[in-house]
Amino acid sequence: MQNRNPQQVNYAALATQIRAWAHELGFQAVGISDTDLSAAENGLLEWLALGLHGELDYMANHGTKRSRPAELLPGTLRVISLRMNYEPSDARDSWQVLAEGERAFISRYALGRDYHKVLRNRLAKLADRIRAEVAEFDGRVFTDSAPVMEVELARKAGLGWRGKHTLLLTREHGSWFFLGEIYVNLPLPVDLPQEEHCGTCTRCIDVCPTRAIVAPYRLDARRCISYLTIELRGRIPVELRPLIGNRIYGCDDCQLVCPWNGFAQATVEPDFEVRHGLDDVSLVELFAWDEAEFKSKLAGSAIFRIGHEQWLRNIAVALGNATRSAEVITALKLRAMHGSELVREHVEWALLQHTNR
Repeated sequence: MQNRNPQQVNYAALATQIRAWAHELGFQAVGISDTDLSAAENGLLEWLALGLHGELDYMANHGTKRSRPAELLPGTLRVISLRMNYEPSDARDSWQVLAEGERAFISRYALGRDYHKVLRNRLAKLADRIRAEVAEFDGRVFTDSAPVMEVELARKAGLGWRGKHTLLLTREHGSWFFLGEIYVNLPLPVDLPQEEHCGTCTRCIDVCPTRAIVAPYRLDARRCISYLTIELRGRIPVELRPLIGNRIYGCDDCQLVCPWNGFAQATVEPDFEVRHGLDDVSLVELFAWDEAEFKSKLAGSAIFRIGHEQWLRNIAVALGNATRSAEVITALKLRAMHGSELVREHVEWALLQHTNR
């Protein structure tokens, strides 16, 4: 295609072309929004003022850049939001794994390759195609890697509506998908938001093991199992440990009960399929991994970033919640003198649970 100046560009036709390119690159949906997030900004500031972000300091570190895209990338006029399904087609049923306390539950988005790498590569290719078409194009791609209000932008772009669990929902695909964005300096036509379809349903609120969804559309991150097992670097609060069950990396309960996920479609991306049998593996087996094995098997996975120490901390808690067995007790005792105080403290707690039982 010919590289043209902005004055010559038919932006409606370009938007149509961007959608076609995006689908070719493996995205299931594309939407375009303006940059006005003023309504969402008020909610963000209130959430931060209440301290509901816990130790997610990055949520407050960038001032209003998160809610004002043109402050993050000067010249931004539109945001292209994109959606890519991630539910593995071959993963064992989540409820079955959760019901077997000696097995490890890992959030389904993390069973395959790190989504940051997959999406960033595809977004960069899409940006390159736009750049080849429009000489003055300037933009930047994001994959959960900068202060971006991706759910609100996707909502404005018509990709779905915000569910009561705060995630984006669609009637056609539920919520099992990743989001990515391209900030652009082009006046593309914008899409209209969808209507909300949660109605009076509160299943996501009712099922949360730690009651982290404190009200519709409001999450207390400090109680969320995804936060506790991934974002929190130190001690997991003692009162929340029994509620974590066998979830060692993330939590999908609010998505598993959502009626709209009955329409979700499995991913077509090989990168998101299950690796190393992580959809159905025993806690004891994973607890035995040394640091070298952890790094070797989880290289290229989203799990890799929590590190071996936090991995062991999480599994120790899950073993403390598991049914007592000689295998479980032996595994815990083998880590009782671990070099990390963090690991030792959680192992001690786990052993105490079995003693008390």
